[in-house]
Amino acid sequence: MNNDIPYRIEHSPAYASLVLDIPVDQTVLVEASAMAAMDTCLKMKSKIKGGLGKGIGRMLGGESLFVNEFTAQGRSGELYISPNVPGDIQHYYLTKKCNLMVQGSGFVACSPNIELDSKFQGLKGFFSGESLFLLRATGTGDFWFSSYGGIVEIPVTGNYVVDTSYIVAFEDSLNYDVEVIGGLSFSNLATGIFGGEGLVCRFSGQGRLWIQSRNLHPLLNFLNTFRPTKNN
Repeated sequence: MNNDIPYRIEHSPAYASLVLDIPVDQTVLVEASAMAAMDTCLKMKSKIKGGLGKGIGRMLGGESLFVNEFTAQGRSGELYISPNVPGDIQHYYLTKKCNLMVQGSGFVACSPNIELDSKFQGLKGFFSGESLFLLRATGTGDFWFSSYGGIVEIPVTGNYVVDTSYIVAFEDSLNYDVEVIGGLSFSNLATGIFGGEGLVCRFSGQGRLWIQSRNLHPLLNFLNTFRPTKNN
């Protein structure tokens, strides 16, 4: 497995954390607020992802506007990274042959020469009930992404169908279309758009796809029933 930055993933897959051993004078980009602990030789500064215009697009899409840069000065240093949601972490080494599409909340860290851009999904994003933006990673270097629950890698050759709520990442060699299960009737369409059920993504082509073993939204709906309410 190719990688430029030494790393290890601990406590996978339930509460995975990422530990980077950043070589001297090298920099990594990390999702804002994901730093848990670090050596004192690491210096941090914040920047807007991809510039102001692209950063605002991500903010409107539900993503963090900022990313933190960590640079090892004088010696190598360890950086502990913990995603906001408990789950798994996956490493992917980007090359110019293939780009990676990641759900907006999935970015964890990457090499400084990786370009992060939000790709508008149009009606695909509307149907999915999720963010209207996917994160598109291009360039050459290390990239780490996370999920809620464990991450399952699926090699796709031909066609494959996944519930939209379980998609974590996929190589852009795959084509995809969002469909309503059971046919495009008014009732099915309304249920899918407003209830978030019955919507799947049909992938075609050849490439790798990563899905998560759990869906966060049913858990949030379950916990919402225990939310304190005020009596009139």
